[in-house]
Amino acid sequence: MLGVRNVRLYDTDPEATAKLTRNLSMMRLADLTITRCTSTAEAVRGADIVTTATADKCNATILTPEMITPGMHLNAVGGDCPGKTELHADILRAKDLRIAVEFEPQARIEGEIQQLDAATQVCEIADILRGRQPGRASDREVTLFDSVGFALNDFSSLRYLQRLNAEQPDGGERIDLIPELDDPKDLFAGLANETIRVPARRRRVA
Repeated sequence: MLGVRNVRLYDTDPEATAKLTRNLSMMRLADLTITRCTSTAEAVRGADIVTTATADKCNATILTPEMITPGMHLNAVGGDCPGKTELHADILRAKDLRIAVEFEPQARIEGEIQQLDAATQVCEIADILRGRQPGRASDREVTLFDSVGFALNDFSSLRYLQRLNAEQPDGGERIDLIPELDDPKDLFAGLANETIRVPARRRRVA
């Protein structure tokens, strides 16, 4: 939907990289190029969107300042408890960084911003979606979504979709939110026979 055409992957466990490559290939995304990288730096180099999603419960340093370039967007997903982070603190202290969180009091304890002084300004993503805060001030600004997970957001999104469906003249199309899968741990299996086509806009993702 966002016009992503190139995805570069890296994991310290080669088997995890291979599994994700296989899962993305099963989605049969038209014109998608998947590249398996040998380091984080290689995966990040030249990317428009960078997503970190690690499992090690420690203050890790997955991304360092020299990896960040103007206009990059970062999704920091792995930091989700006190003492667990993925970004070098100097990335967070950069003057040209705009930080968005789900729920600020929770993010101050569990997110990347637990590394920052409480006075550091952040905004909640709901304010961006409602137009109260800008998502980006310029094409060169670096943006960070410091995501720790917030159940109320998930509930609100589902309730919104339910309302939209109810407003459809024909009642919309009913879908099963709990699909029947041969392997419940293989969430990609249901996409194996689908071909997904996306717009022509190009973005490179790591």
